[in-house]
Amino acid sequence: MISQAVARRIALAAQGFADARPTGAADRRHLRRVLGRTHLLQVDSVNVFARAHYLPLFSRLGAYDPQLVDRAAYRDHELFEYWGHEASLLPVALHPLLRWRMERAAAMEEGAGRVRAMLRDHPGFVEHVLQRLRDEGPSTAGDLHVGERPGGPWWDWSSTKVALEHLFWSGRVTTSSRRAFARVYDLTERVLPAAVLAVPTPSREDAQRELVRLSARAHGVATEKDLRDYFRLRPDEARQAVRDLVEAGDLLPVEVEGWRRQAYLSVGAAVPRRVRASGLLSPFDPLVWERSRASRLFGFDYRIEIYVPAAQRVHGYYVLPFLHDEAVRARVDLKADRRAGVLRVRAAWCEDGHDRAQTAAALTAELRRAADWQGLGEVVVEPRGDLAPYL
Repeated sequence: MISQAVARRIALAAQGFADARPTGAADRRHLRRVLGRTHLLQVDSVNVFARAHYLPLFSRLGAYDPQLVDRAAYRDHELFEYWGHEASLLPVALHPLLRWRMERAAAMEEGAGRVRAMLRDHPGFVEHVLQRLRDEGPSTAGDLHVGERPGGPWWDWSSTKVALEHLFWSGRVTTSSRRAFARVYDLTERVLPAAVLAVPTPSREDAQRELVRLSARAHGVATEKDLRDYFRLRPDEARQAVRDLVEAGDLLPVEVEGWRRQAYLSVGAAVPRRVRASGLLSPFDPLVWERSRASRLFGFDYRIEIYVPAAQRVHGYYVLPFLHDEAVRARVDLKADRRAGVLRVRAAWCEDGHDRAQTAAALTAELRRAADWQGLGEVVVEPRGDLAPYL
């Protein structure tokens, strides 16, 4: 039986929170170290405080230059964009492990609702868009769009955007760069290193087994549902991969105190005696993105309220959990007011069972680091939430 406290330490170490932050400027080695723990960075368009794919490195490394991520992804192509958990930046070494998903997309077995409807009305349009991209070079959907601007039920996606996203899912095109956060597409063979594309494609079973093994390493200890959620695998395929890894000795079935489902320990997972870490977590950080797991590990019930009407929000619009040592102790609604040069704490809440004064002291230090990281000269705390007076 693994206690709750030990399970938390295993999970935190697996995600890199037991690793020391760099004493100097973070460099490519530190990026690789974090990605060696997380295996991906989820991408999201919301930019109220900082974009989602930049935050996990700040949580683990402290202040760093976000260009470190951009250069690795869009200049050196050490990372590539694809559907990992959701839209993600992943090390290019994982490309062969995701080709089965690209094959499914090409066969319209995944993510194909829009493209089926488009092809019904516009046969051959996907190949037309691909040829234009081949001829014209790196382009956004807007660059290639012709005709009236889109409107209607497809989140304002044009037929060109639908075609490009189908080609992206299928692995025929990828993101070469971003322009005002819009994807700039190009042919995959013109973007990714030839050495990566030359790696033989593993069988679907071998690839999914390796993805579950990586997921297990990123979790440390996890249920089967946790393991499949990390790379969004289907339940039957994940169950078979878990069985194979247990048989191979890579996963050890264990019981965790308070968990109702069977858990699995990644063999070789670190079990630190103590974890000392402070970090503001993205809502899309792998430590907390699976909400039931966050509840099991930390007693932390989390709902992102971006899409909740303002009057119905409980904690705020863009709420970041605050990790301190081995607990999620608070949550803060942050906004980077770049025009005013201010980091605005629009609400701050202490989690039950934690001392507000002590939590506020630790959070204050992290908020100052966050403001410095974003080039903001001041932190302004608005009077909302039970922790705000202490800040």
